[in-house]
Amino acid sequence: MINSSIYIKSQQEVFDVVIVGSGAGGGMAAHTLAKAGAKVCILEAGQPFDPADPKDMTQMKWPYESLRRGASSSLRNFGDFDAAYGGWDIEGEPYTRKEGTKFDWFRSRMVGGRTNHWGRISLRFGPDDFKRKSIDGLGDDWPIGYDDMKPYYDKVDQMIGVFGTNEGLRNDPDGYFLPPPKPRLHELMIKKANKALGIPTYPSRMSMLTKPINNERGSCFYCGQCNRGCSAYADFSSSSVLVKPAVQTGNTTLLPFAMAREVMTDPVTGLATGVSYVHTGTMMEYSVKGKIVVLAASAGETARLLLNSKSARFPNGIANSSGVVGKYINDSTGASRSAIIPSLFDRKRYNEDGVGGMHVYTPWWLDNKKLDFPRGYHIEYGGGMGMPNYGFGWGIEGLNGRENFNRDGIKKAAGGYGATLKEDYRRFYGAYVGFAGRGEPVPREDNYCEIDPNVVDKFGIPVLRFNYKWSDYEVKQAKHMQDTFEEIIHSMGGEALGKKPGAQDNYGLADPGRIIHEVGTARMGNDKNTSVLNSNCQAHDVKNLFVADAAPFVSQGDKNATWTILALSLRTSEYIIDQRKKGNL
Repeated sequence: MINSSIYIKSQQEVFDVVIVGSGAGGGMAAHTLAKAGAKVCILEAGQPFDPADPKDMTQMKWPYESLRRGASSSLRNFGDFDAAYGGWDIEGEPYTRKEGTKFDWFRSRMVGGRTNHWGRISLRFGPDDFKRKSIDGLGDDWPIGYDDMKPYYDKVDQMIGVFGTNEGLRNDPDGYFLPPPKPRLHELMIKKANKALGIPTYPSRMSMLTKPINNERGSCFYCGQCNRGCSAYADFSSSSVLVKPAVQTGNTTLLPFAMAREVMTDPVTGLATGVSYVHTGTMMEYSVKGKIVVLAASAGETARLLLNSKSARFPNGIANSSGVVGKYINDSTGASRSAIIPSLFDRKRYNEDGVGGMHVYTPWWLDNKKLDFPRGYHIEYGGGMGMPNYGFGWGIEGLNGRENFNRDGIKKAAGGYGATLKEDYRRFYGAYVGFAGRGEPVPREDNYCEIDPNVVDKFGIPVLRFNYKWSDYEVKQAKHMQDTFEEIIHSMGGEALGKKPGAQDNYGLADPGRIIHEVGTARMGNDKNTSVLNSNCQAHDVKNLFVADAAPFVSQGDKNATWTILALSLRTSEYIIDQRKKGNL
């Protein structure tokens, strides 16, 4: 039975700050503000989660310890042991699409949000990423630049920890890095092949602690299972690294199972006064009052909250006098390819787990002025001797139907059952490599999310409706990715698996939303007629309303968004502290 007393009690208190969402942005805001002495309340739609708690811990378990042998389910889209409670399709929480639109929206339902299972690729945006319009004439510049963000990137590096190397790259800036892990065999082969092709390859920049940085967190012991959540807190998850310390200050009240419905406002002043929400277990509605409201529920959920927060003063949704809320949503481009490397067949067995993910990566290296598309992409590499799991990681299924020679020189198709399956797995184990491009789209006003006038979720809250299409820019970028992957595979002496994607399927370009990097639904800007927030992520229309997730992004960058969410949230939180001291909030 769910105890609602804490929810009832929360209605009686007026908090300094109410934060919606506990992921990267919400966690950083809570951590920063609570450490400064503010009384903070976090609303989280999902359940509590602590990767070191025995009831939550899945680290170091074998697939056979799962009833589904580790397979995925509707609320575990990446496998039964993955630290991702949520998914693209959640029962009772629909979203809709306009005709012809493809957009898949991943929602996380746990404390810490998506940071519990992400790839932890931790890249700063560079100087060019904030000023794309000035470079290629497309989209818009941010109202801030790299110099404005650098001090906060520096603080995030040192607070949370990220490994890598300083390479002096202009648009992939240096930072405060821990020692990177050494490349594994397949990564050494990739480096060699890339060198011959003129494709740069550097140590990855990822937020795992290769050595301790404080007494509260352990260091990585290289089990390669970061996606499951780390019981030693050696990787970055907002739940363990930000939210837990924020609660331990005694200044933070965490309310899980709290699905935010709308931002409440004072009818006279128009200021935000708190947030109403539905308890997902009891279906009872509550409210929590606050002097300041910070939305950090993800770009989509934040837009939904803003648009659903209607009143006489804000008929189109709070902070939406510009009509821009929900517009310019964009997700990273993504295309992938895999291959088998014959020279690695029957390779010697040894432990090469490393961190959970790549040890090397390729940042964007070309001049777009010489290409038929603007904006670039980086390359992520996979492979090696991971935990055995049928159909996952070695391309056995991709080899089915292709004649191979077994150890006795007899032609046979790969895979099968029983002894032949075991034989092929032993032969091909460790010979698989994978390539994934993650790139920058050009934000467009006609890519947007809005409130569906006819559909509500099980809590009675109107849902989002998406309208999104890739342009030729993104399709051409995906083609370049595929051509590059083929070059690398051939240079490695490998054989690509499956048919190379072509124009008929957009060269393998993932559907929007599938990369789970959506940004930009409440963009910042200097002109309140064309933006939702100012350069401090403060609503133009409501001075005590802030946004601290990826919604303020003006553009995506060819980097993963998390490190910039963290730095931007830290910057916004310090601005709130400063304005409170000055009596402006």
